[in-house]
Amino acid sequence: MWIFASFVGFTLFVAFYSWYKIRGENLYTSDGYFLGGRSLSAGVIAGSMMLTNISSEHLIGMNGSAYKNGMIIISWETTATIGLIFGALYLVPRYLKMGLSTIPKFLELRFDRATRSLAAILLVFSFVFTLLPIVLYTGAINFEGIFEISSVLGVTHQQSIWILVVIIGVIGALYSILGGLKAVAVADTVNGIGLIIGGLLIPILALWEIGNGNLLSGVDTVYNYAPEKFSIVGAPDSVLPFSAIFTGLVINQIYFWSMHQSIIQRALGAKDLVAAQKGLLLTGVFKLLIPIIIALPGVIGFYYFGDSMYDNQDFIYPMMIHEVLPVFFIGIFAAVFMGAVLSTFNSVINSAATIYTIDIYKIYINKDASERKMVMVGTAVSTIVAVFAIFVAPFMSYAPEGIYQLLQTLNGLFFVPLGTTIIAGFFLKKISAAGVKVALVIGMVFYGFTELVVDIGIHFVHVWGIMFVGMIIIMYIVSYFYPVEKEFQITDVEVVDISEWKYAKIVSIFLIVVTIGIYILLWGPPN
Repeated sequence: MWIFASFVGFTLFVAFYSWYKIRGENLYTSDGYFLGGRSLSAGVIAGSMMLTNISSEHLIGMNGSAYKNGMIIISWETTATIGLIFGALYLVPRYLKMGLSTIPKFLELRFDRATRSLAAILLVFSFVFTLLPIVLYTGAINFEGIFEISSVLGVTHQQSIWILVVIIGVIGALYSILGGLKAVAVADTVNGIGLIIGGLLIPILALWEIGNGNLLSGVDTVYNYAPEKFSIVGAPDSVLPFSAIFTGLVINQIYFWSMHQSIIQRALGAKDLVAAQKGLLLTGVFKLLIPIIIALPGVIGFYYFGDSMYDNQDFIYPMMIHEVLPVFFIGIFAAVFMGAVLSTFNSVINSAATIYTIDIYKIYINKDASERKMVMVGTAVSTIVAVFAIFVAPFMSYAPEGIYQLLQTLNGLFFVPLGTTIIAGFFLKKISAAGVKVALVIGMVFYGFTELVVDIGIHFVHVWGIMFVGMIIIMYIVSYFYPVEKEFQITDVEVVDISEWKYAKIVSIFLIVVTIGIYILLWGPPN
């Protein structure tokens, strides 16, 4: 009873606070609905970026992977600073200078409209077929673990997952449809604070209990029980080889944190460049702390449960919640967890609607669409995408290597080809539209073949690196025969102030030093 009461109370508080903060906003223009009126502050940007990223697929999937594989998987988090620094210092100033609403718009300015449309379609597909279903499924797993809905309703476990997927999907869709980006971002800020507090409590309370009131003693006990779990260095045949950081992982991080629409849309909605740069770099600080929340509980779970959960690794985090949190706080944390799930879900829905409305509908279907009409189309697309994700989500239970590994494997099909295209657009002036389109298609076919059809015996992150280099070579070859007709120049459309934050470079250096320090601290024999 206490769990349910605290859950409902905190959820209603966040909903009321979000309504209160946006009650005077104009949600009937495309900038107002899709970009929060270009008024987002640094704190809101950082909180929303973090919570859009850290959701159920991290809390459930990454802790499950850490339980089984150890701390080697935190490279997914620590190397995020590479993409955030690159975005803050180089890309975001240019995005805001061009007044972009979507990343595909840049591809039209740099290459042609067909490239923009192709990228827009791929982005929408990546949202619908990978991220959204996985977020819903992992969210449902956690709520089943906390509230035991199957027992309460007298249904099977699978039926409970279906019920929870529908409930979470409907609530998440309503957030995005009714409030636009501003409502999403405001709710994210509140839930982000709760996620950090609640997420830190789980390992702290666990280590306190294990160490009989002494945190350091708890750390020593867990470490001595399984020291190999604390190594950040992955062997060549591990779930994440250390060498992968220098091949495909860096490309993935640059794309996700500085080019991926659902993440960078917060920076596109910044009130000025200073707010955007502060927001991205503050997110970098959060990302260096996040492994304590999304990896350490999994390792502690190995101390509690041994290898008994290896076949059900994605259930380890709900078990840890029940193991260490006080009863009343379980409900509050469940509400925060709901916020994390909703944040990613409704953020991605909003991004899918933004891309479809601005990059497809406005160009090919109704060129004269009014601002209000575009918002109406955006809400309709949000509804359709949400319904499809709800239908697909329960089938994610068949992932053999854990849900987080499935997500990253599927992401490569879209992230690396699109990231390579955008990088070429900014840095390789001789690459033409024809070269990009041919490379994009070949790159995706190559990855799909090597990962989904034939196992070539190379880790999929290394395949990302191979795909990146191969696509660049193809771009140059095709561009030799179909050269660039006119050199691209960035024009300042004067949408917001693009004066840089004077401490941006200093903070970036600090993030790099701390990132390297983490690897030195956790260096050990390959796990």
